[in-house]
Amino acid sequence: MSEQNTPSAAGAHTTNNGAAGTETSAPYGSTAPRRRTRIHHLREYKRRGEAWAMLTSYDTYTARIFDQAGIPVLLVGDSAANNVYGYESSLPITVDELLPLVRAVAGAAEHSLVVADLPFGSYQASPEQALHTAVRFMKAGAHAVKLEGGRRYADHVEALVAAGIPVMGHLGFTPQSEHGLGGYRVQGRGDQAENLLADARTLQEVGAFAVVLEMVSSDAAKRVTGELEIPTVGIGAGPECDAQVLVWTDMAGLNTGQTPRFVKRYAEVGNELARAASEFASEVRDGQFPTSEHGFD
Repeated sequence: MSEQNTPSAAGAHTTNNGAAGTETSAPYGSTAPRRRTRIHHLREYKRRGEAWAMLTSYDTYTARIFDQAGIPVLLVGDSAANNVYGYESSLPITVDELLPLVRAVAGAAEHSLVVADLPFGSYQASPEQALHTAVRFMKAGAHAVKLEGGRRYADHVEALVAAGIPVMGHLGFTPQSEHGLGGYRVQGRGDQAENLLADARTLQEVGAFAVVLEMVSSDAAKRVTGELEIPTVGIGAGPECDAQVLVWTDMAGLNTGQTPRFVKRYAEVGNELARAASEFASEVRDGQFPTSEHGFD
């Protein structure tokens, strides 16, 4: 029997025989048993005005931690190019490099919806190429895919949705088009706002279940969010989006370098990891580790 997970008002419940009650699925703070987040839940959160968070994840341990922390959506982003493989941008990363990360995250996340990025060059050529790539990610365990671009990729999104593959769009500053956009520049200002809205409407019409708005002016993001029925996910797009996403290494301070203006650091994991490594090295050098309690008779 397929798993059902329909959000409902507080106090509803699921019975064993399914004849009465409705399973709840609030993103945070619910006392009801958690189930897998599904795309229709995200639309329900928007209808109820409940904001939710998305984080990137590239490995088993962070996926499990974020899943247990109640993050509804995990993104195996092409940002792994910088954060896992050490590339200078997201452009070099390949499908074959991302697939093992998707398997690791999907295998560890029991409740979060896992979205996989389609990397540069893996979908732009045609809807058929997009479908071929998306199928590989779904077979690796992803629950949905994300691709960059608006109206020009309407046929691509429509083909994926027709095949039963949920699609998250990505508008505004699209990192895969960094060179075409002239670098890291805020989008959606002035006359650009109309194009942004037109792209967002098209993505909704062809079946996208959500749209990321990256480095978009707050006014434009507010307008798009107000006019769409599907959720918007902001990153550097102001407080009016339905959800917010951050790269986890920025959010947790594992990346100790310069971070974008829109990032808030909630921890200093990088500093703590450096301290632990330094203490380990010191204890080994001074003969303090290991001791007899760390050995076997």
